[in-house]
Amino acid sequence: MFNFEFNESILQKCLPKVNNINDWYDSILEALPQYNINTIERVTAFIAQCSHESGEFTILSENLNYSAEGLRRVFGKYFTTMEQAQAYARKPEKIANRVYQNRMGNGSEQSGDGWKYRGRGLIQLTGKQNYKECSEFLFNDDTLLKTPDVLTQPYYAIHSACWFWNKRNLNRQADIQDLKEMTRLINGGYNGLEDRICKYNKILEIIQP
Repeated sequence: MFNFEFNESILQKCLPKVNNINDWYDSILEALPQYNINTIERVTAFIAQCSHESGEFTILSENLNYSAEGLRRVFGKYFTTMEQAQAYARKPEKIANRVYQNRMGNGSEQSGDGWKYRGRGLIQLTGKQNYKECSEFLFNDDTLLKTPDVLTQPYYAIHSACWFWNKRNLNRQADIQDLKEMTRLINGGYNGLEDRICKYNKILEIIQP
C-alpha cells in the first residue's frame, strides 16, 4: 500500500479528463505498490510522466497522423525532403513502419513491425523488443507480440508502465525529484519537459495539500 492518503477522489482530481476513473484507481492501487511506487514523490512522478505520455490517461495508442510539415519537424531524420514527407503524410501506418524500422527489435519497413509495435499503454511502450520483454514479464509468454492492443486496457496499460518504470529504475530519480533525467530515461530526450514539470507540481499539490 501507499504510505500516504490516496483515494479515488484524489486520483480524479489528478486526472480530470478521465471518465472511467474507478478502472484506473483499482489498477493503480494494485500495481504500483508491487513495484515500490508507494511514496508521495514516486506516485506523483509516475502519474505526471504517464499523464504527459498518454494525454492525461486518454490516449493509449500512438496516433502518428502527421502532416508533411509535422513529419519534417518531428521526424526530419527520416524525411529529409518535403517530397518524401508528402508521400507519407496522413498515413499513420506507413509513417510508423518507416520511423521505427530496424530498431528496438523491429524488422524492416516492409515487415510492418513499426505499426504493430507502435507506442501503446500509459508510457507508450514502443518496439518489438520492449513488447517481447514486457510480455515475458507480465504473461510469461508472447501474448503482447500476438495481441499488442492488450496494452490499451487500463489494467495492462498500468502494469506495462510499471514494468518500464522498474526496468529504468525510475524510482531513484523520483526520490530526488530529478524530472529532467527521468524524462530522458523515458523519452530518450527532453521532449515535453516543461509540461511534465508542470503536471508534477500540480499533482503534488493535490496529493500533498
